Amino acid sequence: MTTAFDPLHLAGRTLANRIAMAPMTRSRAYGPGLSATDAMATYYAQRASAGLIITEGVQPSAVGQGYPDTPGLHSDEQVTGWRKVTDAVHAEGGTIFAQLMHSGRIGHPDLLPGDLHPVGPSAVAAAGQLYTHEGMKDFPVPQELTGEDVRTTIADFASAARNAVDAGFDGVELHGANGYLIHQFLGQNTNLRTDEWGVGSVEDRIRFAVEAVRATAEAIGPDRVGLRISPCNPMTDVHEPEPDEVYLALVRALEPLGIAYLHVLQCGPERRELVEALRKEFSGTLILNDGTPTPSDHDQLAAIEDGTADMISFGALFLANPDLPERLRTQGPYNTPDSATFFGGDERGYTDYPTLSRV
Repeated sequence: MTTAFDPLHLAGRTLANRIAMAPMTRSRAYGPGLSATDAMATYYAQRASAGLIITEGVQPSAVGQGYPDTPGLHSDEQVTGWRKVTDAVHAEGGTIFAQLMHSGRIGHPDLLPGDLHPVGPSAVAAAGQLYTHEGMKDFPVPQELTGEDVRTTIADFASAARNAVDAGFDGVELHGANGYLIHQFLGQNTNLRTDEWGVGSVEDRIRFAVEAVRATAEAIGPDRVGLRISPCNPMTDVHEPEPDEVYLALVRALEPLGIAYLHVLQCGPERRELVEALRKEFSGTLILNDGTPTPSDHDQLAAIEDGTADMISFGALFLANPDLPERLRTQGPYNTPDSATFFGGDERGYTDYPTLSRV
């Protein structure tokens, strides 16, 4: 029987275990030009016992930024900053992927340089507010991407992936979950387009996700590329009342590309059936995050033993327990995540980030 503590081959490396650190937005890119810092290198190196670390969301372009002080991978100084992180993780024997996250309509002009404005598949604002350095502000109506803009955005993912490899990352994960740009193309209320990227068919709705993954795979090799999805996740106001057809079609379209992994955020126990269906369609590594904040008799690890998943990812629990794989092995004890740390509080005094550190 395969367990969470058995090795796994991924991206040309042998992972020490099947426990992944989930991506969590941290808003601590205080280096020049939103680049990584020494503190970030320490943070990730401390968690290098994870079989796989997936970083916080990293914007592939300036307009892709959705929150204050989040890092990018679209400039030379950002590549240089990330090298200290990847070097630190590799020195501890770890494997690390960069999560490429274009936030789309989730953002605000106050966070962007020059006259940039958040963009999206359609000019539909998200409900709610987000934190800026000037306080909470309503989400604006995004600028609808033109057909040319869509192609440019896909190229931005590929370019950022090449930068990630230059920075020493072992691969990249495209963020297609939690209401950000790729997810916005999949959503019924966020994508109202009538062109090839829109609502004409399921194939049109999934096209942006597929082409972004394809371009990234062509740029750095499919064995270095993963995709994260969260079917039916209402976070940041994306509606998916009937997700099964869309996500099964998406995974079937991705299967021939031979990417490294599919990372699924299961939004409630009632969605396990869809996870199992996706597993049957995807021959690569499947990473599961079932959204449970703490272990319960190691039920999450049982998904590896019964073949539902190849890896399990943990979010907040990794913040409080940098040596989480060993604590899972011994069944505790576990530190409880501190709410101020979890939601972005730090030495600069930012403690009210209600949308940060998502798993």
